[in-house]
Amino acid sequence: MNLIGFKVEDFKSPVLVGSHFEELTAKDLEGKWSVFFFYPGDFTFVCPTELEDLQNNYKNFKAAGCEVYAVSTDSEFVHKAWKDHSDRVSKVEYPMVSDRNFELSKMFGVLIPEEGQALRGSFVISPEGEIVAYEIHSPGIGRSAKELLRKVKAAQFVHDHGDQVCPANWEEGDETLSPGIDLVGKL
Repeated sequence: MNLIGFKVEDFKSPVLVGSHFEELTAKDLEGKWSVFFFYPGDFTFVCPTELEDLQNNYKNFKAAGCEVYAVSTDSEFVHKAWKDHSDRVSKVEYPMVSDRNFELSKMFGVLIPEEGQALRGSFVISPEGEIVAYEIHSPGIGRSAKELLRKVKAAQFVHDHGDQVCPANWEEGDETLSPGIDLVGKL
């Protein structure tokens, strides 16, 4: 299933922001870059290392104009309890979304129905609400926030400069390519 270009459908989910509860909808994503970062579950093993890594890079996502949303099928109350009891997760400043009705996990194609959990899925969403990059891992493979941030910045560059593309390992400030017949067979 290809999700590139998929427009995020309307949804409503409870979310833990800091130490209080709010509600997140598709409308809240409009006009800004977003990352949905699905993980299998609170009080698990790889997940707190990933959430801590995201937090350690969160200021860089914010500087890039991108909001990060951590999403699991746990309730917002379990998110709060985990944040209150985990040294790693207590540092989290970005919103933690509850997908206990599986609406988001199904929409993004990461739900493991028989387990009631999501696969590890990272989705970069444009200000127009469209998925422009994503990756999905099995539960045992942790992700890199730095690589995810690199993808956000590359997606932003391509979004703003449609006539140019980012080659492998492109970092902000590196040279880009202008696709054309003159490059065929020269790279």
